[in-house]
Amino acid sequence: MVLASRSPRRSVLLRDAGYDIEVSPADVEEHHRSDESPRAYVSRLAVDKVVAVAQRYPEQIVIGADTVVVLDDVVFGKPLDRAEAVGMLTKLAGRTHTVLTGVVVMRASTVFKGVESTEVTFVELTSARIDWYVSRGESDDKAGAYAAQGVGSRLIERINGSYTNVVGLPMAMVDRFVQKFERNL
Repeated sequence: MVLASRSPRRSVLLRDAGYDIEVSPADVEEHHRSDESPRAYVSRLAVDKVVAVAQRYPEQIVIGADTVVVLDDVVFGKPLDRAEAVGMLTKLAGRTHTVLTGVVVMRASTVFKGVESTEVTFVELTSARIDWYVSRGESDDKAGAYAAQGVGSRLIERINGSYTNVVGLPMAMVDRFVQKFERNL
């Protein structure tokens, strides 16, 4: 199986679930179009990632995913810098947002895809606490500028839905798709 992602969190989730994977990151531009819904955006990027990598692995199962945080219909991807991370966390503090992950699992011309949605509620956060969290570096390279599995777990009051989706890959969905291929072996 091939993971079309640079995300170390996705690799860990798959390996911890017992999958033997090869990592082959896709080089695709992650640009949100103004006319595109957040669900359509993560779905498109997941497809783009799989298509970019699948050509090199025509006989293997290829997994692609993209995750964003959505608050008030605004998409929060990975922060460009620490100032943007502070801004994101300030907006998320004390509020409920949605984590969306588009998932595509493909082998040859057979494709399964879906979008997982999870609601996450943050605790109230002071600016000092946000600055402290961002200074740790954990917000770097994370959609919404936090990691649910790390120190960022202290920012979360409640998760309604898939925890692994918030980490970066909804494993129940991935496993359902992979099992469909295994039944056809």
